[in-house]
Amino acid sequence: MKIQMVDLRSQYEKIKDEIDAAIQSVIDSSTFIKGPKVAEFELALANYLKVNHVVACGNGTDALQIALMALGLERGDEVIIPTFTYVATAEVIALLGLKPVLIDVNPITFCIDVNQIEAKITSNTKAIIPVHLFGQSADMESILSIAHRNNLYVIEDNAQAIGACYTFSDGRVMFTGTMGDIGTTSFFPSKNLGCFGDGGALITNNQILAEKIRMICNHGQKVQYYHECVGVNSRLDTIQAAILLAKLPHLNEYNIARQQAATYYNELLKDRIEIVCPISDPKSTHVFHQYTIKLNGKLGSNRNQLKEYLKENGIPTMVYYPLPIHLQEAYQGWYSQADSFSVANELSSQVLSLPMHTQLSEEQQKFIINCITEYNRKL
Repeated sequence: MKIQMVDLRSQYEKIKDEIDAAIQSVIDSSTFIKGPKVAEFELALANYLKVNHVVACGNGTDALQIALMALGLERGDEVIIPTFTYVATAEVIALLGLKPVLIDVNPITFCIDVNQIEAKITSNTKAIIPVHLFGQSADMESILSIAHRNNLYVIEDNAQAIGACYTFSDGRVMFTGTMGDIGTTSFFPSKNLGCFGDGGALITNNQILAEKIRMICNHGQKVQYYHECVGVNSRLDTIQAAILLAKLPHLNEYNIARQQAATYYNELLKDRIEIVCPISDPKSTHVFHQYTIKLNGKLGSNRNQLKEYLKENGIPTMVYYPLPIHLQEAYQGWYSQADSFSVANELSSQVLSLPMHTQLSEEQQKFIINCITEYNRKL
């Protein structure tokens, strides 16, 4: 079979009857916007995550923006984020007239470096957005402690780690996205729980916040045509909700399949000094939205050539992310030239994400690693 970066077709084929029936039920009802399947999915996801409230919205980027709006942040307020992340995390902050404050990342987990956060807190700092990158949790116990000491909100960007769990030092275990004031997630098709278009959700245990979030998603209204606050139009359409409702019971199965594929990659790559496999934080499970290796030595300095070689052999790969936020043209001037982002700079030039999905076979994985080995021998 052709190697896919993400094999959505094969995943669909395994539950085709369930998905087709879900879509047909919405067509039959013709309730395409705000149909009953939306509320049903919100409740099902809340039950899965063991959280009080889930509010579905149009996409993961909207979820981040709505979270900031719900917390009442004002123009000029500062929000701390990692610089090694997808641009959406910074984008919504800038769009609202807030200031993104960039922090380097941990060289092991690639999540925000908690040891650098407090030095960046000022009287204008109002929130921290940790990103649970590539499928595992940021160090939430430390982040929540810092936030509590400094009276800051915590918004979890959980677009890549739905279903991952974090264990606190007192033994409590919580899903990513449920520990801060608000969690956000994306249902982009390639996510561990993905729909067939755009979709997102906000997660909270706070009823007052949940009510405000729901209003903001719906033009700032509880009652039609009576607008209590400035809002947006951000809805998960009913067909996408029905698809997600059909797929949610399979989420654990999907995450286990990814974990098994990651374990086999690790086995194939053990004792390879030129390749650093993803390292899991002992406090977090890893659901491997991406399987991202770090290339050392000659292999690292020839990352782009390796990528092209693999492409020629029918192997797709991706670089997440070739430019950290602080090097993006749109975000110049948002940080001090004295800031050091040495880890993010190194990662952006040396990371490579290999194919990772629920239908990946061991034969395909062997072929991928053999091709990397073959290229490395030529250097």
